[in-house]
Amino acid sequence: MEALAAARREAARFAKRVRGGLRRHARPSPSSQAAPPTAGAPLLSLSGVGKRYAVGPVQTQVLKGVDLDVKAGDLLSIMGESGSGKSTLLNIMGLLDRPTEGAMRVAGRDVSAMNDDELSDTRNLSIGFVFQAFRLLPRMTASENVALPLTYRGIDRMQALERAQAMLKKVAMGERVDHRPDQLSGGQQQRVAIARALVTSPALLLADEPTGALDPNTGREIMQLFHELNAVEGIAVVIITHDREVARQCVHNAELVEGRITRTAAPTAVAPASTEADQQAAG
Repeated sequence: MEALAAARREAARFAKRVRGGLRRHARPSPSSQAAPPTAGAPLLSLSGVGKRYAVGPVQTQVLKGVDLDVKAGDLLSIMGESGSGKSTLLNIMGLLDRPTEGAMRVAGRDVSAMNDDELSDTRNLSIGFVFQAFRLLPRMTASENVALPLTYRGIDRMQALERAQAMLKKVAMGERVDHRPDQLSGGQQQRVAIARALVTSPALLLADEPTGALDPNTGREIMQLFHELNAVEGIAVVIITHDREVARQCVHNAELVEGRITRTAAPTAVAPASTEADQQAAG
């Protein structure tokens, strides 16, 4: 509930800034980039992180002493059954929620004392999100959806659209820049969502069940895209999933069990399985 409320507050702040001209003096400058981490520091570090919810007199401990480092270039899956705390952990990692215990650093900076606007700035500069449900705005074109995070930074609309179209080309959607979500397949919508997450040049990409709404072949194509972004662009990718096939395609794996996280080696294969199109090309 707290995470949902935080997301709603964030959406309300965004809408207010759009209507009010974005209050540029309170946002990062258009040329701002994610601050590099302190030398040797992880991109994101959780130490003893816990999360507790209170419903009346009842206290529910969702996360318990989570220790986790995400370094530059990591490709990590976090697995867990329904109710294990995966979504809560993702919200905390993405600065959409605050832990009730422990410490957290992003790019070497302690975020515990940041106010909501500072958290929003840090999130916008350092972290990109990909969701299972895509979360594209239905009345906007692909390029307009991708340009939104740049508009949030106060970047000129035409410049934002140019950068959005360039990013859409990177994810093989250059011929669909003027299409609305209802004119795209599920896989194409997810590619647009990935472009939106990457257009601000984040160092860290958080993906919540990114293949969950896709058929198996399209899911493999999306995983192949994550591999390419990780290998070529050097972006750290963290994938929250319950699918062991997805986990097998990641270099590192962690598992969340009853609110506690364990680190394990990647199971068997690292590279994603080839798609039918790959097999035909090879033949």
